[in-house]
Amino acid sequence: MEVKKTLDTRGMACPMPIVKAKKAIEELNPGEVLEVIADDPGAKEDFPAWCEQTGHILLEIKEEGDVIRVYIKHK
Repeated sequence: MEVKKTLDTRGMACPMPIVKAKKAIEELNPGEVLEVIADDPGAKEDFPAWCEQTGHILLEIKEEGDVIRVYIKHK
C-alpha cells in the first residue's frame, strides 16, 4: 500500500481527528491513500463510521500500543 499523505492527530480528541482527516483527504486524488495516526481510542469506531458516511474506503486499522494507524483510500 502506497501512502500519499500522513496526518498525525495524536493529542487530539474527537471530533478533531475526523475534521482534520476530512480536510487532508480533500487534497488527495481518487484512489490515493491517507494514513491517520491517532491516540484517541474513539478513532477505532469514528473512522469506520465516517468512511461509511462519506464513501471513502477504510483499508486497515492497526494498533501499535497506544497508537492507532488508520488507512483510508479516497473514493
